[in-house]
Amino acid sequence: ASVSEPAQKCCTENIQPFLTSILEELMGPVSSGFTEVRLLFDKEVNEIIQDFQKTNDMARLRENVDQLMTLPFNSVKMEPCYLKVNLLQELLQDLKSRFKVYHIDFVIQRTQNYMQELMENAVYTFEQLFSPSYQADSTKVATTIEKVKLRVLK
Repeated sequence: ASVSEPAQKCCTENIQPFLTSILEELMGPVSSGFTEVRLLFDKEVNEIIQDFQKTNDMARLRENVDQLMTLPFNSVKMEPCYLKVNLLQELLQDLKSRFKVYHIDFVIQRTQNYMQELMENAVYTFEQLFSPSYQADSTKVATTIEKVKLRVLK
């Protein structure tokens, strides 16, 4: 009870006025990281479509989709997404000194984990929606892949 009032006053005067601007500042790198995940998924699926249109090979298509399923665990391909979030390191340094925010690396790592999880969900959903189409007419497969991709991105 004796701490509650001073703590509330401290938060109201020294922290709450800055929360909106802090959130906006942090969301820039986070949003660009998640946008990069979206662009990577789009690029990879477009490459599958282009390869299938060139080869018309269903076995190769299955291989490409199987390879897409490993995308969230491919650190080389996911790195550009993760690098966008590394900008938080600089932004959080200022918060660390002003508001005693610690565990900056944890915030960055957790954000990158969410990015990987998002990619896992995207490729899994893509595979689940597309898998019945393996039996479809090969002339419609590229169109089906595109429709599934757009559905996943939505």
